Amino acid sequence: MKTRARRAVVALSAIAIGAAALSATGGAVAPAQRLSPDELLKQMTLEEKVGQLFITYAYGRTADTPHPKNQEEFGVDTPAQVVQKYHLGGIIHFAWTDSLYDPKQIAELSNGLQNAALTSGAKVPLLISTDQEQGQITRIPEPATQFPGNMALGASRNPEDASRSAAITGQELRAMGLNLNFAPSGDVNVNPANPVIGVRSFSSDPALAAQLTAAQVRGYEDSAKPGETVSASVKHFPGHGDTNQDSHTSLPVIEHDRQQWEQLDAPPFREAIGAGTDMVMSAHIVVPKLDDSGEPSTLAPNVLTGMLRNELGYQGVIVTDSLKMDGVREKHTDAEIPVLALKAGADVMLIPFNVPVAIDGVVNAVRTGQLTEQRIDESVKRILALKSARGVLDNPFVDVSKVDKIVGTRKHLFEAQAITDRTTTVLRNDGMLPLKPPTTMFVTGAGDKATAALAERIKARGPRTTALATGLKPTPEQINQAVEEARRNDIAVVLTNAAWNPDNKAQLDLVRALQQTGKPVVAVAVRDPYDAAYVELPAWIATYSDKAVAMESLARLLFGEIVPVGKLPVPVPDPHQPGVDKYPFGHGLTW
Repeated sequence: MKTRARRAVVALSAIAIGAAALSATGGAVAPAQRLSPDELLKQMTLEEKVGQLFITYAYGRTADTPHPKNQEEFGVDTPAQVVQKYHLGGIIHFAWTDSLYDPKQIAELSNGLQNAALTSGAKVPLLISTDQEQGQITRIPEPATQFPGNMALGASRNPEDASRSAAITGQELRAMGLNLNFAPSGDVNVNPANPVIGVRSFSSDPALAAQLTAAQVRGYEDSAKPGETVSASVKHFPGHGDTNQDSHTSLPVIEHDRQQWEQLDAPPFREAIGAGTDMVMSAHIVVPKLDDSGEPSTLAPNVLTGMLRNELGYQGVIVTDSLKMDGVREKHTDAEIPVLALKAGADVMLIPFNVPVAIDGVVNAVRTGQLTEQRIDESVKRILALKSARGVLDNPFVDVSKVDKIVGTRKHLFEAQAITDRTTTVLRNDGMLPLKPPTTMFVTGAGDKATAALAERIKARGPRTTALATGLKPTPEQINQAVEEARRNDIAVVLTNAAWNPDNKAQLDLVRALQQTGKPVVAVAVRDPYDAAYVELPAWIATYSDKAVAMESLARLLFGEIVPVGKLPVPVPDPHQPGVDKYPFGHGLTW
C-alpha cells in the first residue's frame, strides 16, 4: 500500500512538457524541457496558478469540435480553447456534454485536450475526470466494464472484490485518457430516505463502509503502475449519509454531534486517508453541532481545515463538490464561493456555475488582499504533486490503438460477472426459489433496459418470455396491461426501483395487482432494498442495481445456477412498525 509520504517523494520527480504534435495513434509528444513541480510553479503567472484550481466541463466529442454551448458558457468555440483560455487544471466529462461516445473517441478527446494544455499557458497536463462510481452513477456505459455499484459490493462483504472492481474501472479509465475518478462514496447510508446517496454507499455499518472504501482507494490507485491507474476522490466529507434532502437542490442539515460523527461518519474517511487517497471531496451540507458557522461544509474552515486537515491529518488534495449545486449557492455569489472555499481549505473548485466569474473572483481576491498568493501556491503545489505521483506529468497521453485491448476485455467482463454473482441477496423465499423451469415468464416493472435485459437472459434459458417496462410511475393503464400479461404466463418477475419513495408508490400498486392475479410473482428491488418491506410476497430479491450484469446474476440465481450469498449491507425497516426492521442488517437467505 502506498502511503502519502511515499507519494510526496514521487511528487518531486521531473516532468516532461510536450511541444510536438500528437501522432495519428495518439502517442506521447516529445518532451521539450524538464521542470520540477517547484520550478513549474515559479514560472506560472497568477492567472495560470488560479486556472490550475479549477475543473469544469466543455462540450464536444473532440478537442477541436466547435459547439454553441462552449460559446454560450465560456466565450470560445472548442474544448481545447476552453482549456487554453482559462488555463484549467482539469476537465470533467459527462454524457450531456457530448464528450462520452465510445472508448476510442474518449481517448482521442483526452489526447487532444492534453495537447491543448501542453501547448499553451503554463504547459501543465490536465486532470481528466468523470464520476464512474459504477452502479447508479455510471458515466461511461458499455463497452466499458460495468459493475453493480457500492451497496452491491457491501452485500458481498468482500474487500478483494471491491478492490478488483475499482482496479478494473481505474485501468479502463486510464486507457481512455482519464486519470481521476470521483469515487468512491465513503458516505455511511444510515437514513433509508436518503434521496442522493442510497445505493452509492457501501453500507449503513461504518466498519464495513470503511473497509470497502479503503479497498477501492487501493484498487484505483495501487493496482498497477502510476501511469496505468487513476486518482481516487473519496466523497462527501464530513459525511452525507444521514439526510432526507438532496444537496443538488437544497442545503441539507445533518444533526450529528461529535460522538455520532466519530462513530458513524468518520471511519471511511480515516481509512481512505490511511490508504493514501489522492483526493477527498467536500459535501454541501450544514453540520451545526460540528461547525457553528452556518456555512455548507465546502465553505467551512472548521470542517475542511479543522476536521479534515488538522484532526484526520489529511495532506492531499481537497476538491469541492460541484459548485453549480444549489446547496452551496444559497448564501453567496458565484464570485465569492471559490474564494470562501479556498479560505476554508479546498484546493480544487469543481464545476463553478460561471467559470469566468469564479476565476476572476479568485484573481481579484488575491489582488485586493482577501487571499494571499502564498495560499494559492499551497493548493497548486498539492495539485502538481498529485499529477506527478499519478504519472500525469510524465506522460499524460494514451495510445488509442491499445484502448480495445484494455477496455471491456473478455477477462474484465468475466471478473465483473463473478463479482456481481456474489452480491445478489435473497430476502424472502417461501419455497419458490430456485424456479422449476416454467414454460412462459413475464418480466415487468421499472427500467426499459433492465426489463429487456432480464427477459433476454431468461429467454436464453428456455422459457418463452415477454417484457413490459412500466417505469418509475406506472399508470393505471400500464398496470392493467401488466396484469393481463401476467395472467397469460406461468410466472411474473417484477422489478422495483425506489418504490419506497412516495413519488414512486404506483410501483407498489403494480406489485399488489400482480399478486392478486394468483400467479406466482417474484419481486426484485433493483435499487435500494427497502422496497421489500412494503408488499408481502413469497419471493423478494435485492440486486442493488439494474445493470445488465446484475440482471445476468439475477437470472442465474432464479434458475439455481448460482447459490445466493449476498447479505444485506443495510437494515430494511418496517414502514408499519417504527424502530423495527423487517429484514435486519446481515440478513440473506441461501439454499
